[in-house]
Amino acid sequence: MDVSSPLAALPIVLLGLILLIIVIGITWAGMRVGIKATTKARAADSLDEDDVNGAIVPAVLGLLALLLGFTFALAIDRFETRRALVLEEANAIGTAYLQAQVLPQPHRERVSALLVRYTDNRVVLAGAETPEDRRQRLADNDLTVNDIWAATLAGFDSIKGLDMSSAFVSSINVVIDLDTSRKTGRMAHVPEEVFWVLIVYVLVAAAIIGYTVRSRSSFHLACVMHVLVIMSLMLIIDIDRPAVGGIRESQYPMELLSRSMHSEPRAAYDRWRTPAAAAPQE
Repeated sequence: MDVSSPLAALPIVLLGLILLIIVIGITWAGMRVGIKATTKARAADSLDEDDVNGAIVPAVLGLLALLLGFTFALAIDRFETRRALVLEEANAIGTAYLQAQVLPQPHRERVSALLVRYTDNRVVLAGAETPEDRRQRLADNDLTVNDIWAATLAGFDSIKGLDMSSAFVSSINVVIDLDTSRKTGRMAHVPEEVFWVLIVYVLVAAAIIGYTVRSRSSFHLACVMHVLVIMSLMLIIDIDRPAVGGIRESQYPMELLSRSMHSEPRAAYDRWRTPAAAAPQE
């Protein structure tokens, strides 16, 4: 969704209130027009249109439910993709971190520290609230990715004689690839045109429903239905805002990994290593 669009620029609650007021106003106007049309029809002994109206309204509501369900499925599909990428990235970082322990110093400490820094920044980036904070965290993220690869190249020379050297480089490559995947996942939105069509349909449906309403009690029931529809629409839009919405993919796998890397000292991996095994291979 384009950040310059009103759908993306306005807060969810404010956008929902604006749409609700407009929808209720259209329903009220439709009711007044319908009452006047019914009065004139009865005065002219015209045919009763209640049967026609009774068939149109269910059809309109059925299509509205179909459009809402379709849009909700699109938003949920992107949400599930983002959530799966969090777990996949956490597993990839954990694997790369463990494989980095085979490196001799100072490469081992350098790569390990960069992976920890990258993970911590990822967790904070996912919860960044302001655009400025997100831009700063993204810049730090890109710089750390470059540093990780530079440190990997430097450390590779010291283990290139080992069989697992290619596996270590591959694990770092997976981390870098998932960095791009997560960025792309957060940029994947439901097409904005879908939301605009849905909003237009909600407004038209409000006018049709209002035209069939003949009493204040029916109008109040129609307003309750509009509240539910607008709430559903705002829920979909919120899910489609991964950076600023209230519903975001859980970062628990990354947080768990971060705590594990911080709590376990890297020296603990040396407790059964011999000096000869820990030395770099020529």
